[in-house]
Amino acid sequence: MANNGRRAVKKKKGPSVGTGGHGRKALEGKGPTPKAEDRVYHKAFKNKQLAERSAAKRVGARPGQGARSGPKGRATEEVVTGRNSVVEALRAGIPAKALHVAIRIDVDERVRESLKIAAERGIPLLETGKPELDRMTDDAVHQGLVLQIPPYEYEDDYELAEETLAKWKKGHIANAPLFVALDGITDPRNLGAIIRSVSAFSGHGVIVPERRSVGVTASAWKTSAGAAVRVPVARASNLNNTLKQFKEMGIYVLGLDGGGDVSLPDLTLATEPVCIVVGSEGKGLSRLVRENCDQIVSIPIDSAMESLNASMAVGISLYEVSRQRAAK
Repeated sequence: MANNGRRAVKKKKGPSVGTGGHGRKALEGKGPTPKAEDRVYHKAFKNKQLAERSAAKRVGARPGQGARSGPKGRATEEVVTGRNSVVEALRAGIPAKALHVAIRIDVDERVRESLKIAAERGIPLLETGKPELDRMTDDAVHQGLVLQIPPYEYEDDYELAEETLAKWKKGHIANAPLFVALDGITDPRNLGAIIRSVSAFSGHGVIVPERRSVGVTASAWKTSAGAAVRVPVARASNLNNTLKQFKEMGIYVLGLDGGGDVSLPDLTLATEPVCIVVGSEGKGLSRLVRENCDQIVSIPIDSAMESLNASMAVGISLYEVSRQRAAK
């Protein structure tokens, strides 16, 4: 091939140009390693950003709040925080969605037992960073352990009453339907104790109002001592409407109050389908609820005692109903 008379010139290798000290600077290093949460590629950095965004959205949230709210203020998710609370909840058999354990947690006997029970029950164990645990608990003291509780699945109040009545009429259950409705009770321990009494005396369900009332929380589960698994709890969008509907179905509504017109030992409706309504210890039954009761029943007590705790009053009433049904 023609090269137009030109000959390739081979360059000779000579001394290289100096770096001007740049090489020495490159060997000096980049200084101390940044913290994990300051490295953009690290998981801790993402957790930190997530926690900061969440904190910005949580304006006005109360520290230590255990439940997050969904539509109409219903609790959609609850968490149990702290080593003592978590291990006690797991011992009580409270349904759990997941157990979150802090990364590099300082393990003690409570942590070991929590991990053991969770593993035995098949509860997912999730290793979670502190920023995320703080976010989940609204910055409450969690000690590296957070138990997620799934939302309780409430029964429909009307369907529960209809199904129970149908079973009784067909002879599938021996005793007439027996329900307990709560009016203005906000302490979950009262609800748990009432659920336990309903289970003990062969009741068929508990009715709680949707507003201004306690729901089935982790505390209620624990107090019920497992009875919450056996006794259905129904939500009433309007308790007065539910009581009216119960009466139309043939269920007698009995309100508990110290100034009742019928003494509990003289109760004649115990063997019929019954819904016992109990109010809060301080306020008692509300005016509209009283008006929707077929009878107001009082429990004879010593005059020195002003009133009984709501769960105690329910337990005594259920015992008397059970006694009369057994004697029938």
